[in-house]
Amino acid sequence: MIADLPLLSILIWLPIVGALLVLFTGDARPQTARWLALIVSLLTFLLSLPLWTGFDVSTAAMQFQEKKPWIEAFNIHYHLGIDGFSMPLILLTSFFGVLVVIAGWQVIQNKVHQYMANFLLLEGLMIGVFSALDAMLFYVFFEAMLIPMFLVIGMWGGPRRVYATIKFFLYTFLGSVFMLVGLIWLYLQSGSFSILDFHQLPIGITAQKWLFLGFLAAFAVKVPMFPVHTWLPDAHVEAPTGGSVILAAIMLKIGGYGFVRFSLPITPDASAALDWLVIALSLIAIVYIGFVALVQKDMKKLIAYSSISHMGFVTLGLFIAFAIFMKAAGNPESGRMAAMGVEGAMVQMISHGFISGALFLCVGVLYDRVHSRMIKDYGGVVNAMPWFAFFAVLFFMANSGLPGTSGFVGEFMVILAAFKANFWFAFLAGMTLILGAAYSLWLVKRVIFGEVGNDNVAALKDINAREALVLGVLAVAVLLLGVWPQPLLEVMHATVDHLLAHIAQSKVI
Repeated sequence: MIADLPLLSILIWLPIVGALLVLFTGDARPQTARWLALIVSLLTFLLSLPLWTGFDVSTAAMQFQEKKPWIEAFNIHYHLGIDGFSMPLILLTSFFGVLVVIAGWQVIQNKVHQYMANFLLLEGLMIGVFSALDAMLFYVFFEAMLIPMFLVIGMWGGPRRVYATIKFFLYTFLGSVFMLVGLIWLYLQSGSFSILDFHQLPIGITAQKWLFLGFLAAFAVKVPMFPVHTWLPDAHVEAPTGGSVILAAIMLKIGGYGFVRFSLPITPDASAALDWLVIALSLIAIVYIGFVALVQKDMKKLIAYSSISHMGFVTLGLFIAFAIFMKAAGNPESGRMAAMGVEGAMVQMISHGFISGALFLCVGVLYDRVHSRMIKDYGGVVNAMPWFAFFAVLFFMANSGLPGTSGFVGEFMVILAAFKANFWFAFLAGMTLILGAAYSLWLVKRVIFGEVGNDNVAALKDINAREALVLGVLAVAVLLLGVWPQPLLEVMHATVDHLLAHIAQSKVI
């Protein structure tokens, strides 16, 4: 019975309609707004679970498809569907939708109804991005989700929130304009805005390169890749905790998703020709940004730069496939190693969502009590908050790639695949295991352990039941994915194999 429902449409529009209902509760009834937001987000998460239980892992075809005419004059359709790339990201989005509402339950006291409504709206739009199979529908969701995040940072952010919001908006909006030009060109060539039609369209190498650069401009900003990463630390520092969590856990993943949905299958020849560019930028992000994280004095900035470094594994894993194919052409093992790189990139996206979201929540817990993000203002937190210290150390160890946590799985798969492409790719990528441990342990030593830094730290109260619930659920997710990644990998196998078979064939006319 559930399989007959338009599940994807429900998952998109339920939180959007819920956002309107929450907005109508008004400023005078904050508790009503909180409970209504929790009910809507929890219902959205529960309704997303059938996407997993009803997903056929044996096929790469789009599943749960819905298609209705939208703007018939331009052959634009309301077309939705999911595969092994998009389904886990939709579940991640609905999962964090619940956690963000719970995390902001007591922290947000000003304009509660607007805060909760923005996050519900953002949740629906992000699910729309991962579900859209029509390029214009994708673009509408892709751009629209900037608005609620812009409002979240601008209304509930820190002292420099206006600067951060404008920088965030300009970077992401200007990048996507180039993508729009590319999508219109593809429409003029194919007569359709169907993304699946774009995948089959023969395109000359010159046109492919221009398209690739247009997509790169849009998705590199979203990841964000070096050197268009500078908006992220400012946005994270000024955003409220919930905004930082969604930004790190979900919105950055849209850049990686864009590469596997657009860049690789639509422009495979250009991707192969320009893979060196993406690989170089990825390695710079992994190593250089790791060093930048090492000198940060603000906890949020450290985690933000850490995110940029770890997301470098996503783009590296996606594009080393071409280097593997070139080096080991005709070798059956090359396909297996290329698949490992792509699957490692996808696992890294999910894992980074859990870990980065948890780290920003940990910083939020401390900030709510001390109202400082500076490392120097802490010390000996474990003496006053032992349970918090337990979770914080776990998440920072996962962030440094500790075996047995989700942070190890994706990075290990990408490094292993990189060895097949080029030893130096693997060597430089492996530097993150040293740098990640360095800045993570440095922060843990200064903040969690040692002597109690001041009277504010001595007076701290440990996490309450609400905070323990949020951090506990994320701890289970980090450990479960770390010791048992197989269910996630099985979901992606057929889709990854289909993508690699597709990009191995030239589309040059």
